[in-house]
Amino acid sequence: MRDCVGIDVAELGGEGGTRPTRALVLHPDIRGAGRARDAADALAEAMALARALPGLELTGGDVVRLPRAHPGQLFGSGKIEELKARVEAEEIELVLIDGPVTPVQQRNLERALGVKLLDRTGLILEIFADRAQTREGVLQVELAALSYQRTRLVRAWTHLERQRGGLGFVGGPGETQIEADRRAIDEQMVRLRRQLEKVVRTRELHRAARRRVPFPVVALVGYTNAGKSTLFNRLTGAEVLAKDMLFATLDPTMRAVDLPGAGRVILSDTVGFISDLPTQLVAAFRATLEEVLEADVIVHVRDISHPESEAQAADVLAILTDLGVRDTVPVFELWNKCDLLSPEERAAVEARAARDPRVLTGSSLTGEGLAALYTAIGAQLDGARHRTVLTLAHDEGRARAWLHQQGVVEAEAAGEEGVTLTVHWTARQEARFEGMREA
Repeated sequence: MRDCVGIDVAELGGEGGTRPTRALVLHPDIRGAGRARDAADALAEAMALARALPGLELTGGDVVRLPRAHPGQLFGSGKIEELKARVEAEEIELVLIDGPVTPVQQRNLERALGVKLLDRTGLILEIFADRAQTREGVLQVELAALSYQRTRLVRAWTHLERQRGGLGFVGGPGETQIEADRRAIDEQMVRLRRQLEKVVRTRELHRAARRRVPFPVVALVGYTNAGKSTLFNRLTGAEVLAKDMLFATLDPTMRAVDLPGAGRVILSDTVGFISDLPTQLVAAFRATLEEVLEADVIVHVRDISHPESEAQAADVLAILTDLGVRDTVPVFELWNKCDLLSPEERAAVEARAARDPRVLTGSSLTGEGLAALYTAIGAQLDGARHRTVLTLAHDEGRARAWLHQQGVVEAEAAGEEGVTLTVHWTARQEARFEGMREA
């Protein structure tokens, strides 16, 4: 497995990586931390994350209730002794902490327990490193991993204490090596950003080509493992990886497809969202998720059978807001996996959904309820387009070219005062056009 944050799971598993790495998952439940999610559900999600990383064998998972986080070790000394005994008894090689762990806490815990440790951010980065397939995805993961590593050099260079030397007034043991390593990381990050800029320019050319095709974009978004890829495969006949696994899909996939009742659209499958997404990844994957900003319609796929469905939906909406998705973009919710509900639960869910025309119920696996989704998308797209007659001055060639690039021009006639065009467009395209003319 490619080394992402400094831990090679295959190496931990023994010589040649022939056996899986034995791992323990811990969810710190800190009193007054302000998290609304249930600790048991949070632990279950953390264990599902761990299972998504190849080469791990989970020995178990525990919720550790804490009155407060110990600044130096996260856990108290009594809990650490208990964990050390368990690590030795169960031959645990890796401890996964479902939450943030500071570099100092990580160093001290690894010393005390005698095993490697990953926090939630490190685990998600490892999963992304294992799954990314496209050139852009790989570069983004490497950039995010370097940003994460840069803050944790304190633990990577503890062996440099033997290099003390000098008179002791030059900053402390190992400082020179740490600074040199930080410079190396900074230089590598600059190189990666330059490579990413080239990839992004290429992707922008592809996006511009799509804009010239007069097909609306429908983006599928949702919490990881909500069923987006299963829905995408059902609609397109594609073979995007769709498993009961967190982050089964990382790289965005787009296909042109004829939706019954909606006509031809470009359908986009995106990376699944998750609570406490590492800030490094939010920044690194912003360019990829910008495909959502281009959408004419967003379908928010929710796993309505999940006990944390409401909290998951809130996380998705928060990330969409962070990405800059405006209220003008229509969003439908597909309450997915209704086939997993009992008859009583399903009746209650359908009664709730009936109160909101933007909410539909069904199953991307069985196809139940999807006809209503197609109809709703088609009605939205038909209703979203309107005709406008514009007169552009002869020197507004850039604006005229943009309209043709968008594929919205139905008729055009040249006159003395300029060029008169009849355009058939969405309100969003009209707003972008007006913004461009004013710039």
